[in-house]
Amino acid sequence: MDMVILVDEQDKAIGEMEKMEAHRLGILHRAFSVFVINSRGEILLQQRALAKYHSVVLWTNTCCSHPFPGEEIKNAAVRRLKEEMGLENISLTHSGSFIYRAELDQGLIEHEFDHVLVGIYEGHVSITREEAMDYCYKSMHEIEENISLYPTRYTPWFRIAFHFHNYSK
Repeated sequence: MDMVILVDEQDKAIGEMEKMEAHRLGILHRAFSVFVINSRGEILLQQRALAKYHSVVLWTNTCCSHPFPGEEIKNAAVRRLKEEMGLENISLTHSGSFIYRAELDQGLIEHEFDHVLVGIYEGHVSITREEAMDYCYKSMHEIEENISLYPTRYTPWFRIAFHFHNYSK
């Protein structure tokens, strides 16, 4: 059973809850979103797999998840990058954080204190099919244009994180 870290609005841990229960109830919990960028300034995007519990087939940032109780955010992000995208030996920088709440499909609610991490990577990508059904690199301009034209093709947290951190500038 996967547990998430419940937090207050200052990201202070206040408890733990089973992940699906936190998403059913919309309880604020800690999460992270990773943006991997190549030397051309393009972001590595993933298309969420059909096996995911929400937001299937939507495009999103390179990796997003929740740290386990007691796990550091950067360590969790490195772990998930390997599990989801097959990326290894990547150094991540904490870029900022934000709180958001979004009602999703399947009657679930994302209410997360989301930490954004950024890394540069040029290596091989090997997606895990249970996590991602496809991937691509897109320029900041392409992403901004696509979000403007087709916002529902992208996850809510990606749309916020992308604009919140001004990757398109």
